[in-house]
Amino acid sequence: MEPVDQLVNARWVIPVEPRDVVLEAHAVAIDGERIVAVLPQREAAARFAPRATVDLDHHALIPGLVNAHTHAAMSLFRGLADDLPLERWLHEHVWPAEARHVSDGFVRDGTRLAVAEMLRGGTTCFNDMYFYPDECARVAAEAGIRAVVGLIVVDFPTVWAGDADEYIAKALDVHDRLRDLPLVTTAFAPHAPYTVSDRPLERVRTLADELELPVHMHVHETADEVARAIEATGCSGLDRLERLGLLSDRLVAVHMTQLTELDIERLATHAVHVVHCPESNLKLASGFCPVARLVDAGVNVAIGTDGAASNNDLSMLGELRTASLLAKGVAGDASAFPAWQALHAATLGGARALGLDEIIGSLRPGKQADLAAIDLAAIETSPVYHPLSDLVYAASAAQVTDVWVAGRRLLAARELLTLDVAEIAETARRWRPRIAEHA
Repeated sequence: MEPVDQLVNARWVIPVEPRDVVLEAHAVAIDGERIVAVLPQREAAARFAPRATVDLDHHALIPGLVNAHTHAAMSLFRGLADDLPLERWLHEHVWPAEARHVSDGFVRDGTRLAVAEMLRGGTTCFNDMYFYPDECARVAAEAGIRAVVGLIVVDFPTVWAGDADEYIAKALDVHDRLRDLPLVTTAFAPHAPYTVSDRPLERVRTLADELELPVHMHVHETADEVARAIEATGCSGLDRLERLGLLSDRLVAVHMTQLTELDIERLATHAVHVVHCPESNLKLASGFCPVARLVDAGVNVAIGTDGAASNNDLSMLGELRTASLLAKGVAGDASAFPAWQALHAATLGGARALGLDEIIGSLRPGKQADLAAIDLAAIETSPVYHPLSDLVYAASAAQVTDVWVAGRRLLAARELLTLDVAEIAETARRWRPRIAEHA
C-alpha cells in the first residue's frame, strides 16, 4: 500500500474541477503539501496507508476559499462608521482614523484578528491591500495561511510613505524581503485611478511586467467616481488604465459596479480579472457589479469581502450567497450565477486572478492541499438534497469545522491550531477605547 500523510474522508467532495460536480463518499489523499488523489473511499482504503485519517461523515469538502480583496488590518475598525456613502465614510471617518492609529502594531494586531476570522470561515488565501504589508506577511506566515500581500501605491503621504516614489521603493524592498516565504506572494496595489497619477501607474505597469506580479486596484467603484474622472480628464478610470497599458491579464480590478457594454468587451479582450465585493458594495450603496454579463462575456470573476470596516465581516460563505442572489436580481434571471458558478468564483476564479490557479483553487491531484470542510448536518442546512446548493444558499461560517493549507491542518473541529483566539480577542478589545475616543 502507498504511504501518505493524510487521508480525508468526506460525505461529499466538491472538487470545483470539473465544474458542477459533487462526489459522494470520496476521499482526498494528501502527502506533504500536495493532493495525491481524489477517489472513492473504498478505493482509497485499499490503495493508501495514511499516517493520519480524518473522517468527516456529514461534511462537504471543498477547495479553500480565496478572498480576492481584503484590507485585513481594518478589522480593528469594524463598526466604526456605518450607514454612510463611500465618500463620507472615507473622508470623514476612515482616513482620519487611519491617520491617527495606523502603525506596524495596528496592522499586526488587525491582521491577526482578520486571519483568525477568515480561517474559521474556510478562507485559506487572501489578497490584501494595506499599509505595512511586511507586517501582514509576517502574520500570515506565522498563522500558516496563504496570502498575496499588496504593495500599496498612492500619490499622497501616509504613515507608510511620503510620495509615490517612496511607495514604489518600499514596494520593491518588501517584495525582495518576502520572496523566501513559501505561502506569501506579492502584488502591486495602486489604490485607485483617482488616488494615483499617470507617472507612478506607468512605473507600476513596467515593474509588474518585469517581476510578473498582479496589479490589484479599486476601479469604477461608484458612479460618482466615474463622473468625476470624466469631468476632470475627459475619460473614465478604465479608459485611462487602457491608455496607460494597464488593461491586461495582470490587472485584478475590484468592485467594477459601473460598466458599459463596451467596458465589458474591453475587459474580456484584455483578459482582465474582476473581483466582486457584493456585501460591501451594497452596504455603501456603491452600485451593482454586472456579474452575469461579465461571466457571459468570458471575464474571470472572483469574490472578495473587502475590509471588515465596510462589510462588516469576512465570511466568504456569506459573500457566496449574496453574490449569487444579487446577480439574479440584477440580471432579472433566476438562473444567473448559479451555485456552482459562485463557488468557482470564490475558489478557482480567485486563484486565477492572483496567478495561483496552477497550485490552488480546486481539488486536483498535484495541487497543494488547501481544503475546507463544512458540516452540513446542522439544523440550518438540513435536510440535504443538493450539497452544493446548501453550501452556497444556506451554510454559514460557523459550520466550517476543519481547514488545511498546503497540507497543514490549521483548524480542527473548530479549534484554531496556530492562533490564540482568546489573546486575539483581548488585543482587539484593548484597541477599542483608543479608536473610539476620536470616532
